[in-house]
Amino acid sequence: MPQLSLSAARALMLDAQELLQPRTKAAKKADLLEAIRAMGMLQIDTISVVNRSPYFVLWSRLGDYQMKWLDDLLAEGALFEYWSHAACFLPIEDYPLYRRLMLDGRKGWTRANPWLEEHSAVVEQVISAIRERGPVRSSDFERTDGKKGAWWDWKDEKLALEALFNTGDLMIAKRHNFQRLYDLRERILPSWKDEQAPAYEEVRRVMTLRAVKALGIAAANWIPDYFYMPKQGIKPYLEKLADEDALIRVNIEGKADTFYVHPDYQKTLKKAESLKPTLTTLLSPFDPLTSDRKRALDLFNFDYRIECYTPAPKRRYGYFTLPILWRGQLIGRLDPKAHRKDKIFEIKALHLEPGMVVPDEMIADLATTLKDCASWHQTPEVVVRMSDPPDAAERLTRALI
Repeated sequence: MPQLSLSAARALMLDAQELLQPRTKAAKKADLLEAIRAMGMLQIDTISVVNRSPYFVLWSRLGDYQMKWLDDLLAEGALFEYWSHAACFLPIEDYPLYRRLMLDGRKGWTRANPWLEEHSAVVEQVISAIRERGPVRSSDFERTDGKKGAWWDWKDEKLALEALFNTGDLMIAKRHNFQRLYDLRERILPSWKDEQAPAYEEVRRVMTLRAVKALGIAAANWIPDYFYMPKQGIKPYLEKLADEDALIRVNIEGKADTFYVHPDYQKTLKKAESLKPTLTTLLSPFDPLTSDRKRALDLFNFDYRIECYTPAPKRRYGYFTLPILWRGQLIGRLDPKAHRKDKIFEIKALHLEPGMVVPDEMIADLATTLKDCASWHQTPEVVVRMSDPPDAAERLTRALI
């Protein structure tokens, strides 16, 4: 069984996630689609203190690009939206896999849901409106119950749209100002027949193998959460796949678990010890490299959580901190805000890992990354307020000049 050092295992994952080395060519729209295919999904989140997470995840891999390309790929039908481990943009060729999960009620609701039956008049009203008008937003339906419509108290039409999206009767045709426009599945995928959906066992096999490939190297307990598949029986299932040569067993020095690598990475596995991470970038809190907090701790010794849902007095690092990837290590996090009107990219706080040696090369790389990120946000002035260790902010400010 191949044995890897911890640094080689990290490099293998970074290579699979396209975070090993900087790109040498300017990004094109097709590169966005390939990046999403490599990850298997792109998580959606609406927080916008910096550019929203799906756009940010792509920037971490591709550098400067036009954000409208992601919207175009959805509108053109190269992507679709549905639930994976969370709400995600997904490659359209994976639709049959997710349709099986919809039909089996393994994601979202089924058409037999009591809410849909109890609100059949609203459901029919929504479907009729879409048939007559084309794609609609939730805001196209007036609220008639006198409530203000807080996020925890949706109007019935919004609930109907979401329920029909969950069952697969509706799909997202496109987004406008990041708002969903819902349309009938038969208009978006007119040739689709539910008989085309594969059996669940095939879905499980494909998604398991794809999760391992997307991660580059994976322990058994990392795999189910990648696409949010069942955890029960995962270890014997992986052993079965390895016995069939569909996966390669690997050891990591100092780790008791057996790890797995996809056969497509066999050549990369053989040269893993010589892989040299050189990329410095910032990561979204929902980046697939760190979205599984336990995996980030196990492999990168990086203890991370997002604190935007934590009351401000209890936050340790900040509202929406971005992990910092430096040459194969997760070295800390920063709390940013893009002041778009003022064209300022503010770093409210920079927190490097405790006890970390901070060489000049790290400061220089981080300064370059911040300049690139700020430029992409069209907020070219970078301001660093404070840091831990305290001298890092001063050194970084000098490097930014």
